[in-house]
Amino acid sequence: MQIQKFVVASSLLITSLALPNVAAAQSSGTPGKFDFYVLTLSWSPDYCAKNAKRDPQQCNPGKKYGFVLHGLWPQYQKGYPANCSTEKLPALVKQKFRGLFPNERLYDHEWEKHGTCSGKQPTDYLALSKQLKYSLVIPTAYNRPEKPFRTTIKDLKSSFVSANSKFTADGIAPYCSDSGRFLQEVFFCYSKDGKAGICSAEILKRSQKSCGQANFLVRNVR
Repeated sequence: MQIQKFVVASSLLITSLALPNVAAAQSSGTPGKFDFYVLTLSWSPDYCAKNAKRDPQQCNPGKKYGFVLHGLWPQYQKGYPANCSTEKLPALVKQKFRGLFPNERLYDHEWEKHGTCSGKQPTDYLALSKQLKYSLVIPTAYNRPEKPFRTTIKDLKSSFVSANSKFTADGIAPYCSDSGRFLQEVFFCYSKDGKAGICSAEILKRSQKSCGQANFLVRNVR
């Protein structure tokens, strides 16, 4: 009975990490056959507002996580490939990149669903994820804010473009939770060789719909 409860809880946790309004995945894909990458950074205070009890590793008081790595996702111009092979992520590779994700469950989930579609070996995939994550400059306003604040899609994009001159507004796509009320995560689009790029029309359209209110709240860290 305890094992069954753990499996159900884990399944719920992984499901909660998926955005309900992003493009649907294809049923399968071919490793390396895609158009561009999305680096997805989740706003941890929003995730933890709903999952604190189920994910103490990420959400315990005092963690003070702001943006955290959700994943590096191969994309098509419409939709995205998923689960492109059955190759598993070696334990030694996870140890080498310890701390890259905010909780341990994400390593296997992100590799199996997205990493297997990259055409890269596990070490190279996580190395690229780490490189892109840490090369991105987080604007001051989003660096562990102690108080919540309101912003708009336009102002969020402007903040990141000002801090990261290689990006343009069309290379950044925020997504919101609760019918557009709260910042949930931000997509940063890159070419297949890891250079700042342009998001697809589909991603940009869904971003506008997701954060469709006049403004949205950025929760503070805890």
